Amino acid sequence: MKHARRLASPNCDERPGGDEISLLVVHGISLPPRQYGGAFIEAFFCNRLDPGDHPYFAQIAALRVSAHLLIRRDGEAVQFVPFDKRAWHAGASRFDGRECCNDFSIGIELEGCDDEPYEPVQYQRLAEVARVLMAAYPGITPERVVGHCDIAPGRKSDPGAAFDWELFRHLLAGGQS
Repeated sequence: MKHARRLASPNCDERPGGDEISLLVVHGISLPPRQYGGAFIEAFFCNRLDPGDHPYFAQIAALRVSAHLLIRRDGEAVQFVPFDKRAWHAGASRFDGRECCNDFSIGIELEGCDDEPYEPVQYQRLAEVARVLMAAYPGITPERVVGHCDIAPGRKSDPGAAFDWELFRHLLAGGQS
């Protein structure tokens, strides 16, 4: 992605043959929980998270996960996985009758948590990125931009109740904030 800092994650692989990219999944992440800034998310997606840096990290340091893109609180974008590759962001998931959403989706993480408002610049950047992706991958339509909670209900809650879907959809349609 243009205007994104690149940091390669090893947590990706080839998509199954013939799967059209047709879903965009919005996530929320903060490491440690409810703390923003720093390099912990990047370390996590690159398998370099030190379990000794925070008690919570001992629970997650061995996980092998990634996202295609992270949008930080200040709007900076960091790309971990090329969009044509399969990032490991969705886990056990289902959308529109199909399992394994990683096979046909792009995952974008927003630095934040379920019950704290996201920053206006994050919505703007997410809408910009989503429009670029929808142009590149026509299978992604506004109706096929969903939260992690929508594809893994009961297991995941992000991007959470604080995510303003109405504002995001307005910006996605070309509106101003």
